[in-house]
Amino acid sequence: MASLQLLAQPWWVNLLILVPISAYVGFRRVGLSLDWPRLATGAAFAAAFGFVEAAVVVYLRAAGGLLPGYLTSLAAVRSSILMYDQSKSLNDFPQSLMAVEVWREAATLAMLISVAILSGARNREKLAMFLWVFAIWDSAYYAGLWATVRWPASLLDLDVLFLIPVPWLAQVWFPLLISVTTVVAIALNTRSEKPDLGR
Repeated sequence: MASLQLLAQPWWVNLLILVPISAYVGFRRVGLSLDWPRLATGAAFAAAFGFVEAAVVVYLRAAGGLLPGYLTSLAAVRSSILMYDQSKSLNDFPQSLMAVEVWREAATLAMLISVAILSGARNREKLAMFLWVFAIWDSAYYAGLWATVRWPASLLDLDVLFLIPVPWLAQVWFPLLISVTTVVAIALNTRSEKPDLGR
């Protein structure tokens, strides 16, 4: 079993731990004018999109020859997943597919930013919605991978988080911790505005 690694690579990826803290402190004074139906809609989009991302990653791993047993059944993939090493995917992944992967990541960010822009009138709500959908998308991505191919087998599994601008490496617990605490920070600062019914 892998041992706990506290630091991600490169070093600046560790600064992401400031995201939920900054979100909580930054939105605390005034609060967020995001209603729960809007947050729920964003969460539904993010969860569905996270599963789509997981499916695409499964296809890319299979196309790159990195997913043992994929030609037979999901049961075969799940039973052989312990042989899978995500950290090797950077070296073993075909360069042609690596270019597709980088563009897929850029498109993912564009979609999440677009949802955020459409969701609020003020920049603070747009930023909060981006953090909200990103965090839920990221959590749903790992849930989708686990549901389909049983990876990650442990929160200590090493993952390639992003490739832009360089590969980001961390154990799975790290992005999940940031995502969960970001969702909590946004939820705690959401103050639905009550309609003004006049006097």
